[in-house]
Amino acid sequence: MEASQLLKGTLLIAGQDVLGTQAAIHAINPATNETMEPAYLGGTQAQVDHAAQAAWQAFDAYRGTAPEARAQFLETIADEILALGDTLVHRVMAESGLPQARVEGERGRTMGQLRLFASVVRAGKYLDVRIDPALPERTPLPRNDLRLQYIPLGPVAVFGASNFPLAFSVAGGDTASALAAGCPVIVKAHSAHPGTSELVGRAITAAAQKTGMPAGVFSLMYGSGREVGSALVAHPHIKAVGFTGSRAGGVALMNIAAARKEPIPVYAEMSSINPVFLMPNKLATQAEAVAKGFVGSLMMGAGQFCTNPGLVVTCDGEGADTFINTVTAEIQAQGTQTMLTPGIHKAYCEGVAKLAANTGVELVGKGNASDAPNQCQAHVFKTSAAAFLADPSMEDEVFGSTSLIIQCQNLDEYKAVAEHLEGQLTATIQLTDEDVAAVRSLLPILERKAGRILCNAFPTGVEVCHAMVHGGPFPATSDARTTSVGSAAIDRFVRPVCYQDLPVALQPAAIQDANPLNVPQLVDGRLS
Repeated sequence: MEASQLLKGTLLIAGQDVLGTQAAIHAINPATNETMEPAYLGGTQAQVDHAAQAAWQAFDAYRGTAPEARAQFLETIADEILALGDTLVHRVMAESGLPQARVEGERGRTMGQLRLFASVVRAGKYLDVRIDPALPERTPLPRNDLRLQYIPLGPVAVFGASNFPLAFSVAGGDTASALAAGCPVIVKAHSAHPGTSELVGRAITAAAQKTGMPAGVFSLMYGSGREVGSALVAHPHIKAVGFTGSRAGGVALMNIAAARKEPIPVYAEMSSINPVFLMPNKLATQAEAVAKGFVGSLMMGAGQFCTNPGLVVTCDGEGADTFINTVTAEIQAQGTQTMLTPGIHKAYCEGVAKLAANTGVELVGKGNASDAPNQCQAHVFKTSAAAFLADPSMEDEVFGSTSLIIQCQNLDEYKAVAEHLEGQLTATIQLTDEDVAAVRSLLPILERKAGRILCNAFPTGVEVCHAMVHGGPFPATSDARTTSVGSAAIDRFVRPVCYQDLPVALQPAAIQDANPLNVPQLVDGRLS
């Protein structure tokens, strides 16, 4: 079925189509700059309130659903997304300029996330059940019966991302983990891909209806400015926020959430340049291979990944010239790629121009140019460690296939650069066995700076699994204790409650001695 037959251009509020009344959003095909239909009229404050009220009314019923029912809901969403077939794939391609293989891969990742969280719900480990039975005979004071479990926070506002129209958007990791936790979700669709958002929103709505979930468990909003997003974060029924985007956008939402009568957590992924440290022996022995791997990572997806390697730290000495020369040759052989939106392309060009105009920076090489719309022409620059440490602007993220090589004179400058950096999603170390001693003194700094540390790889690519951390100290994220990818993402949307001397008849199933849900329980300090 064609997308035009499915798309209505309406908000989806608690299972109902609702027509917005504010300024219209149109998707733009970045490969052609053509405007796409239909128009999406933005929501109003009253419609935000409608969605939030519906989510609040659904909350207790939804969080009370059996784990198996919630797991089946998540799996049904995945099935409904797959059932959209080429209709979804082609709309994503048209709204993002992404190639078909990338879109199909991202669709698979999106469905995989939903199914992962279905397994997390069934396993019940995230409830972190702890039971300390009463000790009435203990002296000098008896102990009460104490039982702990984690419960969902409440309705969650999720903001779709521009660079992952599926995996970090309407049914992405934030939505999947919040729904798994037992939280209704209201999504603010990204204006770059409204049609994609509607298709996926309809898949979630259909899944909710098929599995008997309360209607208010999901809503989808549109808005061309900040009004809808700001109203969502400020609404008293919203209890947490998931966001992926710019530092300015994330900080603005954090400020709104902090100024509420009841402040709420904002889990924002914002800005990272993902430094790669090339250790001296690695550089001396494998410079050419590392250079080719770096350029391959830099070019992936036109550099529009939050884990793009935007900074490379090298040391003067053997292999340094080989690395630079290989990077130059590899970059100059690269063609252009279509960027996600005209706005992202404009910001990228401005970032490149800013680096090029910096007198402390030298161009290493650039890719071929193109007259087609919104094309990313790759650039690599270099500077000295001293210049980098003296100029904070060099640390600014350039969202696209551009990176800055920092040339150090010794290992002390490696550590000085690492210490100077802001918080990062990733830090990468390229090393050999001969570099281990040098890395040992660098590693504690990187542990303080990043959420994921890689060895002999490149940071692009984030595995959706149990051990993954996609987070890091500010400004990489707003809360370094959390992750937005992997099963631990569910922890963002739950909180602990302790029940003291609660009668068995009132105890939630997870904390009962009989353990009818068969979840892990820590009983008197022993896991059972």
